Amino acid sequence: MTPVRSFAAGLGLSALRGATLAEVDAAAALQHRTDRKYLIPLDQARSFVRLLADRHHVLDFAGRRTTSYLSTYFDTDRLGAWHAHVQGRRRRWKVRTRLYAEDGLCRVEVKTKDGRGATVKHALQIPAATYGALDRQAADFVNEVLDRSGIPVTAKELTPAAEIRYVRAALADLDHGTRVTLDGTLTCHQGDRTAALDTGHLLVETKGGVQLAYADRLLLRLGARPVSLSKYIVGQSLLTPGLPDNDVRRLARTHFTTEATPRALFERTSAA
Repeated sequence: MTPVRSFAAGLGLSALRGATLAEVDAAAALQHRTDRKYLIPLDQARSFVRLLADRHHVLDFAGRRTTSYLSTYFDTDRLGAWHAHVQGRRRRWKVRTRLYAEDGLCRVEVKTKDGRGATVKHALQIPAATYGALDRQAADFVNEVLDRSGIPVTAKELTPAAEIRYVRAALADLDHGTRVTLDGTLTCHQGDRTAALDTGHLLVETKGGVQLAYADRLLLRLGARPVSLSKYIVGQSLLTPGLPDNDVRRLARTHFTTEATPRALFERTSAA
């Protein structure tokens, strides 16, 4: 069994009803949302998925219920995005290109915060061959979004800063318009340096409104508590020498190791 298939089987995703991408996007696209994140043990994640089964569908691609993600994050020479997040500034932002490995699809994405602290995600599909770079089309898109959001950064100031890889299962409550993602085999890469989330834990994210969703209430019942944790911020905090200590790094040191994930996991496969 491949690592991707093992991830799906370990969570018991076969017990959930499947939904197409079109169905999930129609009910819960959530480009403007409140995100909450939880680091939970694998056995707790299995219980969580089982309890969600009566209200949530799992995103299903012709029988494949997980997707391998590769995300290259861009930052300024002085790591402006990293510092804005760690310092809790109102105008936080992230720029990345994201590749959905099995499907060969790629997007450039810009995430910002609105005045109420909610996440606003802007995305543009780009050729898969341009993953990891900002070509003219992507740069124009990034400049437009950042300028409209009042963030004084341009694409020409940005260079690749880190790559994040993981396997994701996406669940959606189609009746209430909320989503849940479960990310495993998570690794952060910078040059020849790597940090990896321990294999006994998953990163769970709920994506919905200001009020706690059903999934959040379930997680609280199971004993989980929200954490402030960004994959990119973790990667930089652990892999870049000389950065100031911070709460993210202290949390990450508890759950991350320096082991690398085999690259074979991210080769394009036909099913999971």
